[in-house]
Amino acid sequence: MLEALLGDYRPRTPAEAADLARAVSVARGGDPWTRRSDLHVTASGLVVHPPSQRVLLRWHARQQAWLQVGGHADPGETDPLQIVLREGREETGLTDLRPWPDASLRHVVVVPVTARGDEPAHEHADVRFVLATGTPDDVRPEKPDAELRWLTVAEARELTTEDNLREFLSRVGDLFEN
Repeated sequence: MLEALLGDYRPRTPAEAADLARAVSVARGGDPWTRRSDLHVTASGLVVHPPSQRVLLRWHARQQAWLQVGGHADPGETDPLQIVLREGREETGLTDLRPWPDASLRHVVVVPVTARGDEPAHEHADVRFVLATGTPDDVRPEKPDAELRWLTVAEARELTTEDNLREFLSRVGDLFEN
């Protein structure tokens, strides 16, 4: 499933093409979701409220950054869209999340992850989707240090420190305009 999804994806920039090639290599090399690998696949998504054209960012204490929701596969999970939907529900409390405007993969990027405890520094080959909610006021953080904020695309681009997320936010802004 992952290999086919990545095989059909068309990167927009040379940097994304290089990250996609690394993600494809991981997808072909056994279990792409295993945390035992220095580079493994994760799935994330920007939660949007299309009527207000707002996006939801989450404070990630480990990364010390405002980011999108998402994360690792649970044992037995292999469908990136189902992984990000589960992660999105867990991290936001929103039960009505759905792919928007369709289930297309929207961005592929390899991101560094800092070491923590006995877990060494590693990289995530992150496959990204857009998820919509019709109930933005129902948002609830999964824990006290995981603040959530609804923002315009411009506000989110200003708040985040991650260039790869700014690129993803621009792509979502383009979706709002179409």
